[in-house]
Amino acid sequence: MSLLNLPGLGQMVEVISKERNLPKHAVQNALREALLKGYERFRKTYRSDGINFEEEHFNNFDVELDLEGEGFRVLATKTIVDEVGDADHEIGLFEVREVAPEAQAGGTVVVDVTPEQGDFGRMAAIQTKQVLAQKLRDQQRKIIQEEFQDIEGTVLQGRVLRFETTSVIVSVSSGFGQPEAEAELPKREQLAGERPYRPNMTLKVYLKKVFEGSRRGPQLLVSRADAGLVVYLFANEVPEIEEEIVRIVAVAREANPPSPAVGPRTKIAVDTLERDVDPVGACIGARGARIQAVVAELRGEKIDVIRWSPDPSTYIANSLSPARIHEVRLINANERIAHVIVPEDQLSLAIGKEGQNVRLAARLTGWKIDIKNLSKYDYEDEDRKAQESIARSAPILEQSNLDDEENEYDNSED
Repeated sequence: MSLLNLPGLGQMVEVISKERNLPKHAVQNALREALLKGYERFRKTYRSDGINFEEEHFNNFDVELDLEGEGFRVLATKTIVDEVGDADHEIGLFEVREVAPEAQAGGTVVVDVTPEQGDFGRMAAIQTKQVLAQKLRDQQRKIIQEEFQDIEGTVLQGRVLRFETTSVIVSVSSGFGQPEAEAELPKREQLAGERPYRPNMTLKVYLKKVFEGSRRGPQLLVSRADAGLVVYLFANEVPEIEEEIVRIVAVAREANPPSPAVGPRTKIAVDTLERDVDPVGACIGARGARIQAVVAELRGEKIDVIRWSPDPSTYIANSLSPARIHEVRLINANERIAHVIVPEDQLSLAIGKEGQNVRLAARLTGWKIDIKNLSKYDYEDEDRKAQESIARSAPILEQSNLDDEENEYDNSED
């Protein structure tokens, strides 16, 4: 069989494999696809023979690499026919029977169609080089997607590589001994308190998304601002969470507040079914050791650990920690509106700097929280307003329930 020479083929595969962090079989697949594209270019440019090449014309062609012989062959799978009408896809029965007397029409054979060394021209070589670069990128994307898609939503150790506009490019690995891959840490997912980032700086990052298909830049999107990072850090520091004795019910995080005058803050609600376990104390640890380890990783971010409760009033009161709450009134349960009444000296603490404390408490509990001054709160007037609000929302709620019932009826009819 013919062989088109590629001096140093084996070494080239080895070098590309190491430089691109790709397995050798992936490099060989990319090279085979690129060489086949080069052959297509050669045929269309120099050996068209008046053929109108359709998009699928070369689907029956393949490239075979010979690493030891340092070259490659082009092979075509052709159908055996009595009379040849398409030489690229068919071969005559008489010709085949010269080497395989038992051959029958309708069968297939693999034919060596490798061009001569001098025929595989410069244009075909350029096409091969261009396609190889693209195929190697495709192989890298595919491997990264397969390697990381199952660990999306977990935390990885990252190392700062370089900077692209406002984004930081970090290297991450899916596990011990695995090759590193590049990930993008965009500005919105960074922590303002730890900028500027420095080359080779190490930090834990939350794998937020693995992009599919081709895109400019890294396939991985990581975050330092996602609430998932806080959950992971606590699970890593608190054995009771890992052992499912203590559970994290909800997290509300403001890693990058709207105003630079306000620092980052997180509220985390925890609970347990064990009567003799204090879930809040378990997360804080002896002398605050556990929570301080989390705070240190988040560069001093303020963290409130509060006790979750199935009772909305208790839960809302806990969520506004460290403020001292006089009373929580559930004004409209359907619309989840609550009035939180506090002494005047607790107003600023309950609301927080630029509203951060009450904003996070509302996100944590899912209730609209209105902080009220105890000394100015008019119970009768607020009760009247609440009844009017409930009366206005009742028809809307009733119509919504009717719509739900109609949908259920329609589904049952189907």
